[in-house]
Amino acid sequence: MKTVTHFDLLRRELDADDPWQLDSNPFEHERHMHMLRLSLSKGPVAHALEVGCAGGAFTEKLAPYCGRLTVMDVMPQALARTRKRLNYPPNVNWIVADVQHFSSAERFELIVVAEVFYYLADIAEVRDAIRNLACVLAPEGQLIFGSARDANCRRWGHIAGAETVLKMLNERFTEIERVECVGQSSNEDCLLARFQNAVHFSHQSDLPR
Repeated sequence: MKTVTHFDLLRRELDADDPWQLDSNPFEHERHMHMLRLSLSKGPVAHALEVGCAGGAFTEKLAPYCGRLTVMDVMPQALARTRKRLNYPPNVNWIVADVQHFSSAERFELIVVAEVFYYLADIAEVRDAIRNLACVLAPEGQLIFGSARDANCRRWGHIAGAETVLKMLNERFTEIERVECVGQSSNEDCLLARFQNAVHFSHQSDLPR
């Protein structure tokens, strides 16, 4: 995330008591319910990575099911808010990093990346981020992706949304399941998807692209 504009936008959004209405909006509750179900499709997780924690609403739901959870965010204040919200849990590690520059010697059985990629500066950065996540996803590990659709993201001034990123993710991983989540507002329209690391998984999904 190279431009000052993107950092400034995130800082302004994080200044709110309930960023993005993640705690107060029924649509967000439903979205998180689907994300948690997708994340736990294989049961509890030994080591998971959450990319982008916002105010910690989903982190709080996921952490109890993880032996270890690594939470990465580009904004230190997002990590600080989430640590405080979760009361500094011993099974959670915290990393300040850009997803398009992230690397780790560890491999994660689960990666969750939702409402993150459209903050990047351009499509090349999205591809860099996907490549980096592919490098740290364990063989047969799962990646859970979520995003508002292209039309809304571009209307908000972002580079791209779910449909564009899903095509790129399908170049690296095998898509297993896709969920459409729609609320009452025109802004409440997102796609969620569960991917399997294709390295040791030969079955090809017949889901529409």
